[in-house]
Order: sequence, then C-alpha cells, then structure tokens
Amino acid sequence: MVTAVKFNSLGERMEEIELPASIFDVDVDSPKVLLHEVITMYLGNQRQGTVQKKSRGMVQGSTRKLFRQKGTGNARVGSRRSPVRVHGGMAFAICPKDWYRQIPRKKKRMALKVALTDRAREGRVFVIDSFDFSQPNTQQARELLGKIIPEKGRKLVVTDGNHHATVRSFTNLPDVMADRADSLHAYEVLKSSYVLLTSEALSKVEEVFSK
Repeated sequence: MVTAVKFNSLGERMEEIELPASIFDVDVDSPKVLLHEVITMYLGNQRQGTVQKKSRGMVQGSTRKLFRQKGTGNARVGSRRSPVRVHGGMAFAICPKDWYRQIPRKKKRMALKVALTDRAREGRVFVIDSFDFSQPNTQQARELLGKIIPEKGRKLVVTDGNHHATVRSFTNLPDVMADRADSLHAYEVLKSSYVLLTSEALSKVEEVFSK
C-alpha cells in the first residue's frame, strides 16, 4: 500500500490517503529499459527536423570548371560550388527530416505508471484538496508550495482541466512545471523531484490511466 500526505487549500496537513495501486504501485520486469525507450521516442518527437544546409547543387555560382585539368601546376578543381572552396556547398548536406515515431499506447501508459510509482514509493507525491486562485498570484503560490514541499528540487503541479490562474501562478516560479491530469507523461514526472496533485486531478489520473 502506497500512501501520500493530503493538505488543504491553505497548505495545512490533513491526513494520509491511500493512492490507487493500479497507478502508483506498479512493477514491471525491466523498468529502466521501458522508460528509456519511451522517453527517447518522446524527446525525438519534440524535434522539429527543419534544419537544412545547402549542398553544392543548392549554392549560387557557375558550374563551369575553373581552369583546365592539366598543365597549370595546381590541384584538380571543379566548379566554385565545390565543398573544398570558400562559399562552396556543404558535403553531405543536412536535409529536413521527420523524427516522429509513434509510441505504443500500452508502453506510454506503463512508463507513466512506473515513473509515478517511483515517486510515490519515495514519498515524493503529495495531494492538495484544491487551489483557490481567482487570479494569478505568484507570491501566494510560492508560499503555498513552501508549506507543502519546502525541499529544493523541481516540482510538478497537476490540475484537473485548464485552470488558467493556477497555471500562471505556478509556472512563474523557477523549477516548477504545471500540467493537466489527462495529459501526463513519464518524461515530466521523471524530470520532477516532487509531484503535487489536486484531489480532482488524482481522480482524473485514475480514471484515464488505470485501464
């Protein structure tokens, strides 16, 4: 049984609650292999792949041979577009590439569960009843986070739905990330030392990812 400390909206400790075992207490044969595969594909999917360099066929200039092949005493040269000349084209020029690889749904979800299990077993998952932000307030967010998680380290705040005021309040703080419960992924969980979920977000995570 894995538990987490629950706080009220003022940052005061209330009780310890049991976390869903289907999400926060999962074991697999090779967790490191699974996480490495999923995160590598995820980071690859973030690449734009729009970089491009000009090859000798793309640079501007005449294709005329600069001087004759023999009799001049110089090395043999072709056109001014040659990669060995200044302002020439690039040898083996880089072309745009699509780095996208589809991540299998079962692997992606299992990797998320493994990451959340690791944080929960280390006591780094916390639950808050709700956030009371009528408008963005970074100072209030800093004070609330300091009461719940005073330790240093990157923190992930998970909400149910797009709460604009809450997200703006926390993302202004350094080393704090915010995301919706239904769009969590393993990379941001592993990138964070601590995970803070609202009660509604915890229910949403169980609803979406327990299957």
